[in-house]
Amino acid sequence: MALVGASARPGSLGERMVAQVSASQRRPRLYPVNPRYDEVGGLRCHPSLADLPEPVDLVLLAVPDAALEAQLAVAAARGDRAAVIFGSAFDQAGQPPGLRDRLADLAGSAGMALCGAGCMGFVNVARGLRAVGYVEPDRLPAGPVALVTHSGSVFSTLLRCRRGFGFTVAVSSGQELVSTAADYARYALAMPETGVLALVLEAIRNAGLLRGVLAQADAVGVPVVLLAVGGSGSGRDLVAAHSGALAAGDGAWEALAGAYGVHRVGDLAEMADTLELFATGRRAPALAGPAPAGPARVSRGIATIHDSGLERAHVADLAEQAGVPFAAIGKRTRARLTGLLDPGLEAANPLDMWGTGHDAQQQLTDSMLAMAADPAVEAVALAVDLVPEFDGDDSYPEALLAAAARTTKPLAVLAGLPASIDPVAAARLRAAGVPVLEGTRTGLLALRHLLDHSDRPERGGPLGRPDHGDRAEHADRTDHRDRTDYGEAGVPPSGFPATDPGRRGRWLDALARGDLGGAAQYDLLRDYGVPAVRVRPAASLEAALAAAGDIGYPVVLKTDAPGVAHKSDVGGVRLGLDGPAALAAAYQDLAARLGPRVLVCQTAAPGVELVVGLAADPALGPLVVAGAGGVLAELLADRRVALPPVDRAAARRMLAGLRVSARLAGLRGQPPADLASIAGVIAGVSAIAGELSDGLAALDINPLICGPGGAVATDVLVVPR
Repeated sequence: MALVGASARPGSLGERMVAQVSASQRRPRLYPVNPRYDEVGGLRCHPSLADLPEPVDLVLLAVPDAALEAQLAVAAARGDRAAVIFGSAFDQAGQPPGLRDRLADLAGSAGMALCGAGCMGFVNVARGLRAVGYVEPDRLPAGPVALVTHSGSVFSTLLRCRRGFGFTVAVSSGQELVSTAADYARYALAMPETGVLALVLEAIRNAGLLRGVLAQADAVGVPVVLLAVGGSGSGRDLVAAHSGALAAGDGAWEALAGAYGVHRVGDLAEMADTLELFATGRRAPALAGPAPAGPARVSRGIATIHDSGLERAHVADLAEQAGVPFAAIGKRTRARLTGLLDPGLEAANPLDMWGTGHDAQQQLTDSMLAMAADPAVEAVALAVDLVPEFDGDDSYPEALLAAAARTTKPLAVLAGLPASIDPVAAARLRAAGVPVLEGTRTGLLALRHLLDHSDRPERGGPLGRPDHGDRAEHADRTDHRDRTDYGEAGVPPSGFPATDPGRRGRWLDALARGDLGGAAQYDLLRDYGVPAVRVRPAASLEAALAAAGDIGYPVVLKTDAPGVAHKSDVGGVRLGLDGPAALAAAYQDLAARLGPRVLVCQTAAPGVELVVGLAADPALGPLVVAGAGGVLAELLADRRVALPPVDRAAARRMLAGLRVSARLAGLRGQPPADLASIAGVIAGVSAIAGELSDGLAALDINPLICGPGGAVATDVLVVPR
């Protein structure tokens, strides 16, 4: 390793860099570089990179931004394999702009991996290497978590958080001028020690490789925990399309997580609780196949045990808000608990076990084991505050340790207030593999992630465990080039269904010609199996009256003026026209204000209004969007976003996640909507994405009217590329 900018000045970046790298257990061969010194840290210091006797595996550049380009050029010319740039690589006065681009070109042309710029470096705990310029703990915690973060602050925070997990690797990737989060995650996933991937990202770079890595993690059962901040920019330039507006910001992250079973967390506290729970390696038993429908699946969940009736009710309230189900424990479990509890206490889940306090330790141990033995219980949490006990009572830790030794089910402490946790008791439990979750809400969310991970078909190697051979094979199949094609990402995503070449060519030609008029857009939907109202174009009152006579009254009249995306915004829609006189009056108004071109449309039966469409994300490509529709679609922002292909089963899951799903199911005596028909529409839109994304920037069906007789598109907007 070459340490460029090495220094003997106390407190300087160069001095810290030398000290940190020298502490590597791997004992790398080090070459300090700085013309001001003959020796740094007991090592001979070289005046320049060009004077080193051999190419190096890694160059650490602790130099001012003005010197970065020259130093990296020397490293590239020497054949050095990789570099870390700590500086921000800002453009310098008196130099041409584009420093970051030039650094990326230098490294890329030489085949160098490059961490940064604007990063903290990395630590490979499993291999005993520190490549940082900032002081981190002398003994970094080892464990199964591989961390990749765009934030240097998060890097240091998680390395120093004294929680119940340690690391295989931790990377502060910064601006990712060359090497991206996907590259680091691919490397980490190939390590047999890695049991959890933790990603803290603000942008999606090298989307094809990232998708491949996430697909591989999903296949081998390695949980991926993601904290995503900011938006991808999806749909921001597509102001004409509701789908683009709905998918903007968070939609790309939602789609990515949904496609590969990624566990999204809302903040660092939830991330820490989730990582601690996953890092123990204990998992709820995975389902042997698809989750059964109906009450049998709903009854599975967590069990919590309390020493406070009020806190039990509080946890129950928060669990309902967080969507964390309590297991419906069986008769045998209730009978077993009844024999353990003091008189007057109810054998139920959640369980308040505190009565007289007599023999509380044994009662706690046996209660946890009784809950863990119930087949409906996937995880058990002792929901106590774990405060310091001034009388020296250690019943709670002892009970937890005893129970953990006698069950393989996930077991955790669910504490309410981090500042009140006894650090000695917590450290003792964590050392024994018992997670201490440091917030009621974040701990419940972490338990939900654990349940979600078990709610998957058994995959991977024997007994559903990650197959490290598969990981190594995956790593061998990929190289370090910046790949963006999904098929070259190592493990391709599930892929689009086979296309109809004739249909695809016909509609791509129409999109390219720009002659896809209003009526033709409805024809496009029907060609992909999406039911749509009958529509006739007209450019005169006589033609409009003839079209209405053919369709049958009542009809809807809409402007077909070029450039009008949202017809209702300009008063371009007239509903319920029940005869020629009403149609004539409406036509004259629209023609006078917006021009003579109109669409005469069939009136759909009443129903729930949805929006279904496509938005183009700059990183991920087309996204399928479904949500509450009508003129308030963007205001309500009730939507789900998915990566295509979306089949009917996935479409049903999207619908189930909408708040409007209660209306679709039928409210106040109303008949339920035909969910199978709606799912077919979403699958049809996904097929459009698969065949036409080269020529299509966005597509909206809004509203899609959904009733017991099926779903029908009543308005469509197609935005060509």
